[in-house]
Amino acid sequence: MSDAIRHHEVEVNGVRLHYAEQGEGPLVLLLHGFPESWYSWRHQIAPLAEAGYRVVAPDQRGFARSEQPERVDQYTLLHLVGDVTALIGALGEERAVLVGHDWGAPVAWTTAALRPDLVRGVAGLSVPPVPVGGPPPLEAARAAFGEGFYQVYFQEPGRADAELAADVRASLRRILCGKSPDGTPRVWVVAEGKGLLDGIPEPERLPDWLTEADLDAFEADYAARGERAFTGGLNWYRNLDRNAELLAAFTGVTVDVPALFVVGEQDLVNAMVPRPALDQLLSRLPRLHGHVRLPDTGHWTQQERPAEVNAALLDFLAHLEK
Repeated sequence: MSDAIRHHEVEVNGVRLHYAEQGEGPLVLLLHGFPESWYSWRHQIAPLAEAGYRVVAPDQRGFARSEQPERVDQYTLLHLVGDVTALIGALGEERAVLVGHDWGAPVAWTTAALRPDLVRGVAGLSVPPVPVGGPPPLEAARAAFGEGFYQVYFQEPGRADAELAADVRASLRRILCGKSPDGTPRVWVVAEGKGLLDGIPEPERLPDWLTEADLDAFEADYAARGERAFTGGLNWYRNLDRNAELLAAFTGVTVDVPALFVVGEQDLVNAMVPRPALDQLLSRLPRLHGHVRLPDTGHWTQQERPAEVNAALLDFLAHLEK
């Protein structure tokens, strides 16, 4: 087995994807969120590979080194699920275990729901299995959190794009380090008349889990896009209502493959999905292997608590049928 991460490119569904790979054995796909990249899994790739798995971490459509389609409507969940299913085949595999964090979690959950024949198991970090289909979510988001709610704020093409791209490193640093002073999960809401990052102060120092070298790696992949550094990822949010419309036929579908859910106690998602709602969502997982809650952990689950996340993933993988 190679002990070094290898980088490749592959075309799936007409889009060129970059991916990092290490190890041999059953395939495990690691799907990042926003604003991240394959590098978000830097602490998971080698340990999973050493445990006997072929680990592949792609830059998903529109992110980092992967191709960025021009049109907003090329970033629906159906496109993203299609990329995952095509990638499994392009890698010469028939099935995979999917692990998704943040936006990667809905991609993983939806792939498992729609194509269980391709998925041996699925793990979601931070984001629970929100129902496929259903009513348009942005109306409910506006009602609950107002026009300043970050997912609503992202809807206007070009606005958040320009704010984030103005200083790529500072944007990444502030988003990755941002948390409430008392550790209480809070929803990201932009105050009226303010910019996207005005409510997220510059950190006095980086947290222990994030180094300047880590920021160098993220910045290098994003800055190459110039003014469109974040546009691909933001376009995922611009399809929230479209996703509900396109997936209406699958409303009520459950995730019937073995599943794992991991979340930090201080994750902002907890402020959007309170515990009773979370328990209801997890009831959509009839084969739930575990629900892991990590204390003193924010949104960047696998980066903040790699040892605990790796232990949970390895335990989950060991219980799956080969």
